[in-house]
Amino acid sequence: MPSFGGKPRRTGIRRFVNWKTILGTFLGVCLLGMGAFIVLYMVVSIPQGNADAQRQSNIYKYSDGSTLARTGKVNREIVGLDKVPQDVQKTFVAAENKSFYKDSGVDLKGTARGLINTLSGKGKQGGSTITQQYVKNYYLTQDQTVTRKLRELVISLKLDRQQSKDDILAGYINTSYYGRNSYGIQAAAQAYYGKDASQLSVEQGAYLASLLQAPSQYDWGVATDTGKRLVTARWNYTLDNMVEEGWLPAAKRATMKFPIPQDPKGVPGMEGQTGYLVDAANSALANRLVAQGAAADYEDAKALVDAGGWTVTLNIDKKKQTQLEVAVKTKLTGKLDAKNRTVDGDVEGGAVSVSPKTGKVVAMYGGEDYFKHYVNNATRRDYQPASTFKPLIFAAALDEQAKTQDGQDITADTVYDGTSGRSVEGSSIGFAPPNEDDQNYGDVTVQTAMNKSINSVFAQMGVDVGMDEVLKVAGKLGMDTKGMQAVPAQTLGTMGASPMEMAGIYATLDNHGRKVTPAIVASAEHKDRSVDFPNPIGDQVISSEAADTVTSVLTGVVNDGTAQVSVAQAVDRNGQQVAGKTGTSDNNKSAWFTGYTPNLVTSVGLFGEVPKDRKDAEGKVVKQGTQVSLKGAAGGGRVNGGGFPAQIWAAYTFNAMGGVTTFELDTTQGAAMAPSTTPTISETPSETPSQTPTTEPPTIETPTTSAPPTPTSEPPTTPATTPATTSPTPTDEITPEDPFNPLNQQ
Repeated sequence: MPSFGGKPRRTGIRRFVNWKTILGTFLGVCLLGMGAFIVLYMVVSIPQGNADAQRQSNIYKYSDGSTLARTGKVNREIVGLDKVPQDVQKTFVAAENKSFYKDSGVDLKGTARGLINTLSGKGKQGGSTITQQYVKNYYLTQDQTVTRKLRELVISLKLDRQQSKDDILAGYINTSYYGRNSYGIQAAAQAYYGKDASQLSVEQGAYLASLLQAPSQYDWGVATDTGKRLVTARWNYTLDNMVEEGWLPAAKRATMKFPIPQDPKGVPGMEGQTGYLVDAANSALANRLVAQGAAADYEDAKALVDAGGWTVTLNIDKKKQTQLEVAVKTKLTGKLDAKNRTVDGDVEGGAVSVSPKTGKVVAMYGGEDYFKHYVNNATRRDYQPASTFKPLIFAAALDEQAKTQDGQDITADTVYDGTSGRSVEGSSIGFAPPNEDDQNYGDVTVQTAMNKSINSVFAQMGVDVGMDEVLKVAGKLGMDTKGMQAVPAQTLGTMGASPMEMAGIYATLDNHGRKVTPAIVASAEHKDRSVDFPNPIGDQVISSEAADTVTSVLTGVVNDGTAQVSVAQAVDRNGQQVAGKTGTSDNNKSAWFTGYTPNLVTSVGLFGEVPKDRKDAEGKVVKQGTQVSLKGAAGGGRVNGGGFPAQIWAAYTFNAMGGVTTFELDTTQGAAMAPSTTPTISETPSETPSQTPTTEPPTIETPTTSAPPTPTSEPPTTPATTPATTSPTPTDEITPEDPFNPLNQQ
């Protein structure tokens, strides 16, 4: 109804909402917030420092409750700021908080962002000042809660008013965790450079300052290629900031080279396999804390674990662990002589044993000694799994009900052309892989191709299924396929993988297609927090028929294929039914056998790695960690998957399996079943010329694994060098004349 002689009358919600009410509400909220903060500022006081008091021992137990290890002695020596060169002090300010000497101890924008991230569940905040980080390290905890962040803000403001900048900086560099069980700059200087903090150079100080962002990922001795690239970039960033702030002459900066730290040294009590087991358990616990929201990322979670007070029970079976160690020593390390054969010093072994019914990691071999080789060979994933990937291609073909190029179903009886170097059909990317020793097989069934590990067959099968589908199924089975390119070269297993990863994949096959995620930790208890670990047995990821058919086919590899000599003919087999697959990578840099019985899955890998910098025959320096050939190890010839890895597997499994068992399979196909059908012949491959094309050579595209540009929350577990880009030729078979043939060894 219109008004007469006045302003229009407001109706509805407009009667109550106008710019005055909005402004009033906004000011009211601001005043309320300011009042709340004033109250908080008055109530919260600076607590007593508790960093040392909170650090306790961690106790690690075997599955039977007996003690594996006890850790927790804090490696820290407080040093005054006068014992740290001034230019080294500046490296920490340049790396973390350039405005440190000018700010009030807090970054309001960063803190607000952190609060929002915490409330929204997005994880770790960014932009904390040195003062805030010191408060978190020394006065508070790593917990990701709104209350903790608000207390951090108030304490930081008060601390900045009560203490000098030098005192705060000294506290920060003396309480921070640098990795390698090192708390504080003095312990870090000793751990990384074998010297006191007072002797550090600017370059070394810049590395230690850069390390604080992600000590687990940035430790040069165990870092992946990505980790090394990231810490080098941060080192450069730190020094460039020093130049920008006038703390370092540009001319001097231009001459500086990255100061590679010394190799890690083990903590007393971590000798042998103990260190590998404890580190693996710590990584699993830290990852779980992140998953539960108790920590923002892996680095914060690791700090919670290192703070102590944990009782961690592993799934490791003490007896099986001993049996695995004995098997490796008997069949491999006891035969190596590094003093007289250089290649013997290049041999690294790793193994993981899993129960397919429970997902428990019952035994793990990380290397000859944690003190001699810091990287865990059981969890590293920088070496190619080679032909152990072939069963995943066949699993994808079965689960996706794929067909050959001429429309035939792919089964164990399907016939493919096994000609070496034959170009694959149906791919936009040219690919013509050679077979081992360039051997031609002619028309063969899939079963025979698996037994003999024929590259040309599985390259074609991968294209028939579709490489996108192959990688999708591989991911469902448990392979980390992030960053992998769906190209035919992947059929040769040119990606990186770990024994832990392969054991989980094959355990899923053994478990009839139900997902198995290997679990090394059974439980973790702490007085201040609880941790729930998920069931290692997950959902059905491929059909039971597909999984069981792969298992059936893989029994042929053992009884009539590349693992026959070492496994099928083992004297203590006692009729045990076994499925498995060998693998030998390009240039013999890795050799594998992953096999299983109904109750036990074990993956064994050997890796060629240079232990120290050395010169080759031409005088060129070969860097530590370089992947090299295993050929000639133990005085033999080529190191095949059917040799040492299969021998270790058999020596361990036939002692540890606990009785002879038989697979119960839902399939009518494969070597474990009586033939019920005639072979299905695929015509298309036979119509293709059975020789390598004489035009341009095929292009083999090896995938590269891209890494995020910032530190991830994943544990570093292992170096991840890029697989070789040359044409890989897996070599699995053992021929009678091969000096490595176990029958010819003493």
